Amino acid sequence: MSLLFSILIVGIPTYLFFNWVLKKWNIGNKSNRKFIAIIPAICLSPLLYISIIYIWFFTASYYPTTNFNKNEWHTNTTERYKMSQDIIESDLLIGKTQKEVSNLLGDDFYIYNSNHIAYQLGFVPGLFNIDPDVLDIYFENGIVVKVSQHET
Repeated sequence: MSLLFSILIVGIPTYLFFNWVLKKWNIGNKSNRKFIAIIPAICLSPLLYISIIYIWFFTASYYPTTNFNKNEWHTNTTERYKMSQDIIESDLLIGKTQKEVSNLLGDDFYIYNSNHIAYQLGFVPGLFNIDPDVLDIYFENGIVVKVSQHET
């Protein structure tokens, strides 16, 4: 029922638009123009509705990414997520010791165990995202072997 109502919300303006276009281009006569405008309105309304939802999802979950900057990392802790993709994809931390990681990223990490630490990244923009993300760093024999990100 609500889907039908939502499509009608898009369908009525679509119908009015096509009715106006048909009148402007002088297609059909006054009595049948209303019926001719119904056809594209019925066909295009669901497509427009899906397009609007898709655009809304895309814009709500988009966030810019930037290259890692040590000063920005330390000063803007709530937007560290912007640099996390660069840290992961560039393998910036792979092969470093925990001390080297601490010198680069700071001492404000959480220790899960001797082989796993995590840095708070802030709230990544997105739909239904209510928990902050963290940058997980995994060690083997004191050397970073894996870096990943997840929502807490």
